[in-house]
Amino acid sequence: MANERKVRILVAKPGLDGHDRGAKVVARSLRDAGFEVIYTGLHQTPEMIVSTAVQEDVDAVGLSIMSGAHMVLMPAVVEGLKAKEAGDIAVFGGGIIPDEDIVALKELGVSELFTPGASTDDIVAWVREHIKAL
Repeated sequence: MANERKVRILVAKPGLDGHDRGAKVVARSLRDAGFEVIYTGLHQTPEMIVSTAVQEDVDAVGLSIMSGAHMVLMPAVVEGLKAKEAGDIAVFGGGIIPDEDIVALKELGVSELFTPGASTDDIVAWVREHIKAL
């Protein structure tokens, strides 16, 4: 057990969206639940997120998108991770996402999506159940 490490999660804000309060709340909740969390800050490109995820050896990437660009940005991160041979890094996210887009994003490889009204307890519980240290 000495080699066991905490699950590492990158929380990122892709695109031009400047609303980061939710991402910060989720990042802090995950950290308080015992996960190791890296927060990228605002205005990250999918390429920057992928690069950071690989460099930081994370187990999952949590994306917060409020701008409506989720159908472009989330799949770009999933594909970018695959291109870097890091497709085992789970991608989950949250934001204002219509139900039909949730189905499409899951088909494109996003593991889970949380919409307004989801509690941080729900997010923490999902991470505990589905994300394991690589």
